[in-house]
This record gives sequence, structure tokens and C-alpha cells, in this order.
Amino acid sequence: MDLSTEKKYQELLNIVPSVSRETMKDLIQFESLIMQWNRHINLISPTTVPVLWTRHILDSAQIYPLHSDFLHWCDLGSGGGFPAIVLAIFLKEKKTGHIDLVESNGKKVAFLRTVITQLNLPATVYHCRIENVYKKITLPEVITARGLASLDALLRLIFPLSTKKTIALLQKGRDYATEIKNASANWQFDLLKHKSKIDESSVILEISHIRSVEGKAK
Repeated sequence: MDLSTEKKYQELLNIVPSVSRETMKDLIQFESLIMQWNRHINLISPTTVPVLWTRHILDSAQIYPLHSDFLHWCDLGSGGGFPAIVLAIFLKEKKTGHIDLVESNGKKVAFLRTVITQLNLPATVYHCRIENVYKKITLPEVITARGLASLDALLRLIFPLSTKKTIALLQKGRDYATEIKNASANWQFDLLKHKSKIDESSVILEISHIRSVEGKAK
């Protein structure tokens, strides 16, 4: 590794304590593919390109250690692959597990499938709206979403994929407390809050046992 890559590797180890050099190589290649494709399609905001490693890749990586023992993941509204592709890279190292990606934008689907093929990742992309994927995939153990919708809207999308054992790991910004309050009008759920290791104003909401408040969540 060159000095720049070695620095990134050490930053990654602060987030995920055990990472192989091969996994690091895949993450660097993913970073390169993002920058190449972002010139032509809007995968990430141009203002975040200079901080792509921290703002997007490390921010996604911090999810994996929370439930690295689980094998079947699903990411909703996968966009440019955060956190889904990063999670798929870690699952590849583990040599077990799989992640389903759901994305409705055709250009982003093409990008995601290209990355999955080039890096030989244990992932499948479903080109459809989230509401149309419910009957197509096996119910996951873990559901993720990043920057997709309000918590209330997310719970409506997640509920049909949930069992009593399902865990949702949802990345939220500084207004997360308001989102929790608003969602609680329609939903009951168990909640753990994990402070982000990347952005002190952000959290990862770990949600389980989602129940509709009778007559309200439709």
C-alpha cells in the first residue's frame, strides 16, 4: 500500500477492528469506481467527493460490526451503494452471507451491478420500487437504509419485510429525535441508539419488533 492507502487502512481499522488487506483492496477499488462513474451520473454529491472515504465509505463501514454475525442483509434505496456495497465487501471476506439491494433508478442499478461483478460480491440488485420487492426476496435478518426517507416512511417500507427477529439499522442525522417522535405516533418499536463514529451529530438507529399502532399505520 502507498502512504495514502495505508492511512485509510488505519482509519478503517479504527471502525472495523479486523479487516484483511484483500477487503481493503476491494474498498479502494470501489472508491475508484465511484469517482469514475460520478462524472456521468449523480451517485454522490460533488461536494462530498473530496471526503468520499470518510463521509461515505467509513460511515457505511461502521454499520457492519454492530451485527457482523448475521448473514442475510437487505438494503433499501441503495443509490450509489452506501452502505450496501461496503457491507457486501465485508460479507465477501466472511465467505458467507448475502445482501439484497433494492434500487429503482436504472443508471444506479447499472453501476451497482458493475461493481458487484467486478468485485465478485455476494449481492443481488433488484431494479424496482421497494413496494414491489416484498414477494421477490427472502425475509432478511438485517435491513439497512441511508438517507432514504423519514423514519415514519421507512418503517412503513420495512414492516412488510419484518419478522420478530428482524433488525433495522438506519442512519440518521441531527433531526433524529424529531423523527423518532413523529414515527411513534404510528409505530411501536424497540430502539437502541448508536452514536456515529464519523459524525458526532448523527446516529445509527437499531430498531426491532416493529408494531403498527392499531388503526394508524396504513
